[in-house]
Amino acid sequence: MDDGMEIGVDTGGTFTDFVCRKAGAQEWILKVSSTPDDPSRAVLDGLRQLLDLARATPDQISRFVHGTTVATNAVLERKGAVTGLLTTAGFRDVLEIGRQLRTVIYDLELDPETPVFLAPGARRVEVPERLSATGEVVVPLDEDAVIAAADRLVAEGCEAIAICFLFSFLNPDHEHRAKAMIEEKYPNLALSLSSEVDPAFREYERTVVTAFDAYTKPVLSSYLGRMGQQLSRAGVSAPLQVMQSRGGVSAAATATQRPVRLFLSGPAAGVVGGGGAARETAIHDVITLDIGGTSCDIALITGGKPLVRPEGVIDGYPVRVPMVDVNTIGAGGGSIAWIDAAGGLRVGPKSAGAAPGPACYGRGGTEATVTDASLVLGFLDPGYFAGGSLRLDRDRARAAIESKIAAPLGLSVAEAALGIHRVVNAQMAEAMRLVSIRQGFDPRDFALVALGGAGPVHAVPLAEELSMSTVIVPRHPGVLSAAGLLSAPVEHEVAVGFPRDISDTAPDEIRAVLEQLDQRCSALMDGEDVTPDEVHITYAADVCYVGQSHYLEVPIDLSEPDPLAAVYQRFMVTHEQVFGYCTESPARLVNLRTVHQARGGEAAPLPQAPGANANPIRVEREVILDDPGAPTQVAIYERAALSHGHDFDGPAIIEQADTTTVVHPGWSVEIATDGNMILRKAKG
Repeated sequence: MDDGMEIGVDTGGTFTDFVCRKAGAQEWILKVSSTPDDPSRAVLDGLRQLLDLARATPDQISRFVHGTTVATNAVLERKGAVTGLLTTAGFRDVLEIGRQLRTVIYDLELDPETPVFLAPGARRVEVPERLSATGEVVVPLDEDAVIAAADRLVAEGCEAIAICFLFSFLNPDHEHRAKAMIEEKYPNLALSLSSEVDPAFREYERTVVTAFDAYTKPVLSSYLGRMGQQLSRAGVSAPLQVMQSRGGVSAAATATQRPVRLFLSGPAAGVVGGGGAARETAIHDVITLDIGGTSCDIALITGGKPLVRPEGVIDGYPVRVPMVDVNTIGAGGGSIAWIDAAGGLRVGPKSAGAAPGPACYGRGGTEATVTDASLVLGFLDPGYFAGGSLRLDRDRARAAIESKIAAPLGLSVAEAALGIHRVVNAQMAEAMRLVSIRQGFDPRDFALVALGGAGPVHAVPLAEELSMSTVIVPRHPGVLSAAGLLSAPVEHEVAVGFPRDISDTAPDEIRAVLEQLDQRCSALMDGEDVTPDEVHITYAADVCYVGQSHYLEVPIDLSEPDPLAAVYQRFMVTHEQVFGYCTESPARLVNLRTVHQARGGEAAPLPQAPGANANPIRVEREVILDDPGAPTQVAIYERAALSHGHDFDGPAIIEQADTTTVVHPGWSVEIATDGNMILRKAKG
């Protein structure tokens, strides 16, 4: 439609964020409180409010993209489906044995670190069958045993079954046959095959991710199905799209077939949005800092592209799914400050969330949080938080900090509030080092993109901690994850195990395998509203040295004269960057991968702002920046009144509906032509 509207909705732990773009350079944003018991309620409530703001009707919506935490929360809250596991005879306990690597090595009493809750022993059943290490049939599939196993698991109350046979990533025939038989008898049973979910070697990791896929499939199918029906009843005819952990979007129907790829989709959207804001400012090397109500998500973008890692971690368990490399810690506006047994001040990871929320929300919360500290320090305007939709209570914030932190530590309320900020900033700075210095990148070569409701509040102290000289604050940082949903590409990725030494592999063999993967990816793309000429295809290989346990992803360019030699050279360069060394030892291919991508939407042009002669300073107020005994009188700017031509020095505070930016002394503010704010550290 000519007047079509695009809506991006990101569900967070505290707020659900909306961005609406309409033809003609119009843009609306909205934040509503999340409804953790049923995330769809907040989505539908916000949709109605957004349509009222835009004076639009549901039939004008041409695109609806959703970032959801349902799959992740199902794992964290242990609310997934009752799941069974079918394995090759002799391998039923792979899920429980796991690896010998442990995250905690000094505890006297060791707890299991494998996700046995996915399929306890009684729900793990062996099936006689066996393939060789080259994919040849050694023991034929016992079809009667498959049906008997399915009968047993259904009798146990299973709603989903994961099927993980040995070496099925080389020959999936046994898994496909088992699936066909079970589907014929139990058509409503959710099934996940390891040869489809994760066709790669390493038995434990493949079993874990397949079991997670089965565990979340009924929950996600129910949620997305219900969401689609509710949108349809509300008059929205646009197809529902969802964000994937790689940073691309897909149709909801496709996403329900591969739910494990939706883990951490919300943080991925924030990285995409942050990268888009950086590109608008012609900066391509950035670290994104997304601070919300419950967590802080940090990622690195180099050359305009976010780093993608082959494996993520959910609740401490390895999940071998390609994900945008986001480091998440429990540090956000709702993070609770507390005193440990040694009398030290700690912040998080426990959060007050959306209900009851920080003490200053006035919803029954009594714990001191980071938001309470920000209010006491003067960073936040109690009457303008979330655009004025929620009035904060400064007295409640002071009382919570006084009783929980200041009095026990013998500090003033101002000293305690400043201490809360310093502690949480130290935690976030360490997380920033993990995605930069620990991976061979110097943060001084990067700009910091602040997003999330609290990102611009903390950005300058964090930039100073890592000696970064530039901070980018996008036009709408508080809802940038929702904006990232609209700019993310439609994307599908398919991989296959290909364990071969590079020296023993011919380029034509690589081409043949990649052509097969292209066919599978094209079939997934058929479910999207894109034409073949819009699709951009890239190839990659996972490579390691012969005998090495872990691998690195490097791109493949089949147009090169010797593509495998080029892969080897790129691998050595990447190995040098990540591990600090490389050798000319023989290398081995592990997996081959194809990614089909269609470009996402572009940000709407910025509406005309007031001219540079307009006075953007609303008021002045006292703010505690460094010395709790000496508040600073600071000018408070209205972001909506700032346009290109407004340049000024800190200290200053810039307020807008979705966030507040705190500019410390020694930093200057420049409004770029695209509307983004550029904060720069003074040289000297």
